[in-house]
Amino acid sequence: MNWTRYLFGFEGRINRAKYWLASLITLALMILFAGLAVGIAGGDASFGFGVDDIFQAIDPESWKTLSLARLPMLVVRAAGTMLFLWIFLAISIKRLHDRDRSAYWMVPFFAVPGLYEQFADRLPDSYLVLPLALIVFALCLWGVVELYFLSGSRKTNRFGPNPLQPATIEPRWKQHREIEMVPHTASPPPGWRVKPEP
Repeated sequence: MNWTRYLFGFEGRINRAKYWLASLITLALMILFAGLAVGIAGGDASFGFGVDDIFQAIDPESWKTLSLARLPMLVVRAAGTMLFLWIFLAISIKRLHDRDRSAYWMVPFFAVPGLYEQFADRLPDSYLVLPLALIVFALCLWGVVELYFLSGSRKTNRFGPNPLQPATIEPRWKQHREIEMVPHTASPPPGWRVKPEP
């Protein structure tokens, strides 16, 4: 298996098992990266990754609380989060391809719930916001079911062949096309004249 294409490429399809495996690999890498960062920064520092960090980057309110003392740790967190986000997007898009869906489905499954989570505290306290929250919850749940639990299309679709279908390897030399077997007959076919031997 080509691990670079598997974790970082956006082309092709992956099945449910490979999606679960990539999620576990990403989790293990996050734990390793966080452990190394906490070890470098000191044992008393807390460290974590979250997609909220990326959504905070587009939120002007979060820029006001930024201090220079936290800047190195923030840079490490942002770099790690971007790496893990890239892996998440790559494997999720390939999984959507397996379901015969385009990458644009990441907008309702990922971007809309993330933006709602980031800006939910600024929405008014009203019952009018409840339908929006229910819609976002339904989109998030639909995305989890779609990516983690539903099987992919069984046949070749517009994104490539079924990853569960075994690859057929054809030999370069097809012997049955090269050799012509002619059955032996004891007597000549009807209508043929045999020349007598001199």
